[in-house]
Amino acid sequence: MNDKREYRMEELAELAGITVRTLRFYRERKLIPPPRREGRIAWYDDHHLARLRTISALLERGHTLSGIAELADAFDHGRDVGDLLGLGEPTEETPVRLTPEELADRFQGQDTPENLAAALELGYLGTDGENIVHISRRLLDVSSALVREGIPLAGVLDAGRRVREHAEALAGIFADLVLAHAREDDLPRLRPLARAVVEAELSLALDRRLRTPSEGD
Repeated sequence: MNDKREYRMEELAELAGITVRTLRFYRERKLIPPPRREGRIAWYDDHHLARLRTISALLERGHTLSGIAELADAFDHGRDVGDLLGLGEPTEETPVRLTPEELADRFQGQDTPENLAAALELGYLGTDGENIVHISRRLLDVSSALVREGIPLAGVLDAGRRVREHAEALAGIFADLVLAHAREDDLPRLRPLARAVVEAELSLALDRRLRTPSEGD
């Protein structure tokens, strides 16, 4: 059963709390995707409604229409979820599907075009039809928690980029070690052991870094 709802222009504008004239303006500026055409009738759906509510929320937070246009373009041209997840490569991470509105709510107004572009470049975000996909529920939850604690999203993304470089190096160390002494088929079974070593070493490193001077005396 298909529960997808569709709306005519007037109904969509009313649901979104805007005028038909404003809706036409957004469509001309390509802030929303084109509607489905059936003869001379344009049909909009819940994805259009979510996008319009996101635009309203971003305008209320002080974003400009030009900035929102860049944001919309990034949503519409983000990498496909297949590219994002490596087309079925093994992973322990759970992808999360979000509407643009849900993504905006997650990051409390810091979902700027610059931050979105950085997340797309890192491979944190992709698209799956009408939805945005974050590659990892754990990374999404941690990132939004850090933002709630007052750490700028731009800083979180920059740290993620630098951690990525070290993570790639660590993965290379363990992959070379395992492949030198075991079969490639053993990688899925040995992978949790490698992860446990990294997590333990990171925990110890944080203990050393965050130790107060009095504790070190």
